[in-house]
Amino acid sequence: MNPGDDSPTAEAEFRDELRALLRRAHEEGVDVEGGWDCRNGSEHPDWDVVVSEVRKSPASE
Repeated sequence: MNPGDDSPTAEAEFRDELRALLRRAHEEGVDVEGGWDCRNGSEHPDWDVVVSEVRKSPASE
């Protein structure tokens, strides 16, 4: 990340921030499973975000 800026600058940082956001939402009781349209105005692309829970393998627990 850049000094004074908390925006992700690499894929790994993006994954870390997304993981932290999903964990916080889950801990607060937010149903994070589903799909959302992210509209960003004319300056940035729009995205369709889909989150689904996956089963953990026994080895990862």
